[in-house]
Amino acid sequence: MLVCSCFAVNDRTLRGVIESGARDTGDVGDVCAAGTGCGGCLDEIEELLSDHLRVRPVVPSG
Repeated sequence: MLVCSCFAVNDRTLRGVIESGARDTGDVGDVCAAGTGCGGCLDEIEELLSDHLRVRPVVPSG
């Protein structure tokens, strides 16, 4: 499913970016530009980030 129409980024790509370590919309934008155009997809990106972190919480080191 297309999430970011400005840069033609789909949910599969976004899940891969998030799985690779993106922790916020800025990280996602740095990797694939999604969310850096009109911003209309930011809510969807934040939802994908939230879903990922809920399933695989970040455990602080140290």
